[in-house]
Amino acid sequence: MKLHRVLAEGCVAVLDAVLGEGLVLDRVLDTTFHANPRWGKRDRAFVAETVFEVTRWKRALEFVADGTGLPALCAAQWRRMELVIPDWWRWDGVSLEEMATREAALPDQPRPVRESIPDWLDELGMTELGRHWDAELTALNQRAPVYLRVNTLLGSREDVSRWLAGEGIETAPVFEVPDALKVTKGRISKPLLASGRIEIQDAGSQRITPVLDLEPGMRVIDACAGAGGKTLHAAALMQNRGELLALDVNGRKLHELTRRADRAGVTIVDTRVWEPETLRDLTGWADRVLIDAPCSGFGTLRRQPDLKWRLSGPSLEKTRRLQRRLLDHYPEMVRSGGKFVYATCSLLQSENQGQIANLLERDPRWQVEESFTASPATDGSDGLFAARLSAAR
Repeated sequence: MKLHRVLAEGCVAVLDAVLGEGLVLDRVLDTTFHANPRWGKRDRAFVAETVFEVTRWKRALEFVADGTGLPALCAAQWRRMELVIPDWWRWDGVSLEEMATREAALPDQPRPVRESIPDWLDELGMTELGRHWDAELTALNQRAPVYLRVNTLLGSREDVSRWLAGEGIETAPVFEVPDALKVTKGRISKPLLASGRIEIQDAGSQRITPVLDLEPGMRVIDACAGAGGKTLHAAALMQNRGELLALDVNGRKLHELTRRADRAGVTIVDTRVWEPETLRDLTGWADRVLIDAPCSGFGTLRRQPDLKWRLSGPSLEKTRRLQRRLLDHYPEMVRSGGKFVYATCSLLQSENQGQIANLLERDPRWQVEESFTASPATDGSDGLFAARLSAAR
């Protein structure tokens, strides 16, 4: 591919917003693509690959380029992509020939450099995950595959796989996740998503909702629903029978959930924005409550490589305090004999098993019935945790 100046400069502009201003990569890319409608599919793919990989490998590329300027990092990444870099692209740093020498020396550098992660996050990962940290960090630096959740209200996994094949999309079943398909060839377009037959959802994330142990006819609350990926999965597991209440502090996300529910043929979902009286009104209402808690997102770095540069120690501690408050209060919505699930998209034990252990010390009426941790290194999914608790009898 020939390197075009407008695309090259577009990469730097996106990276400046992400790495310089701390904005969210996905959102900056969406805004950039919307502002440049003339860019074709290959153009957008080139820009996306460049900015994701520069963001993912920022620290390693700084070593390779012996510089920190964005033009230098782009040059180092394009060299990795085996592109011919034109003479008009200038950067402060070593030559392409010297980059090759430094690339060969990268494996001998300290882990935070070669695996491209801030020192404090590397230390945290080692402290919390010990001997597993090396493998998990390596996995978190790989590109994430695309997984789909089949909406079983509109068809079986086999039927949907055949339908996608007719659209030029090749998939493979994920045997340990009954409704999941892994995309092995092709790109999922907006019209395919608009059919309601599929949702893009990580295979590990699809393991969380079944932990609720749902049955048709139940009253269920998704207490941190967001745009509703797990809400819609719950509706399918309930065979679209019962009452399913989606709560969130963000009304715009709930509006998106309603739109997705309509296209999925889901009719049992009601939405409600969290208000001061919400918890009081819903005390003892639900058979099941899902607390998909706000978290560091530490298990999703392969999808959100910009997150590792935005996280901080104080923000992580603030998140842990919020998780503790949710566990102290949200289980009040569970009726006598009901159950709740606490889940995160983090690998950190201080956000997962540690929070559950602390809850059991504060409130011994609860007991853990089932829990699991999904590992990028061993499961090939995002890093996730879920635990189902019931009142001790």
